[in-house]
Amino acid sequence: MQSLERAFALLEIMAEAGGETSLSQLAESSQLPLPTIHRIIRTLVGNGYVRQLPSRRYALGPRLIGLGDKASQMLGTWARPHLAHLVEVLGETANLAMLDGDKVIYVAQVPSPHAMRMFTEVGRRVLPHSAGVGKALLSQLSDEEALATVRRTGMPAATDRTITGPEEFVAELRRVRERGFAIDDGEQEIGVRCVAVPVEGAPSRMAVSVSGPDRRVTWDFVDRAAPLVQEAARTLACDLNHQT
Repeated sequence: MQSLERAFALLEIMAEAGGETSLSQLAESSQLPLPTIHRIIRTLVGNGYVRQLPSRRYALGPRLIGLGDKASQMLGTWARPHLAHLVEVLGETANLAMLDGDKVIYVAQVPSPHAMRMFTEVGRRVLPHSAGVGKALLSQLSDEEALATVRRTGMPAATDRTITGPEEFVAELRRVRERGFAIDDGEQEIGVRCVAVPVEGAPSRMAVSVSGPDRRVTWDFVDRAAPLVQEAARTLACDLNHQT
């Protein structure tokens, strides 16, 4: 049982490091002896859950892909009632997103009944600095970790409203933490406004959002929607923790 717990801990450390790391980094983060880490990693490599790179660093292996796909499907199943409730009370598209490496991936969605609605589809990946869900996700990191992420991805302007400066972005993340939700005001797509909330306490970092055309998602709508999205995030976190 202890070996199993240690193996999962090492996989999580590798995931937090962006998917690859060295044995010495694993030792520093896990506080485990190098011989123990080497033995566990050798077993994970042999089973395809970790692979050794030509640089002699180690990366997450291909067998995790199938597990991740199934887990994403189950996550969508668990999240759908919470998203459907938001659509029912607010009338706009509700999404669930997670960090996938340094990008944001949409893993579940319940669309708005309106003909004109947000058309972000499940599986779409976006850069975190320009999306409401990306800000909500990065707000769960320290300023230093969030800046390291956007420096790796770059901060290109998706629209003329996109935040492209590191200092301005850090200030925005601090506002997100203070008020408990993020706003994308036409920063990812012109004419689209989004309210996003981090799902704090969930087993993995994720965020819930409601988005739609800014002519319907007005600032009055944002004031009304924010506490409802926050409540959905809280109940989803509780639901997920009961499942695990």
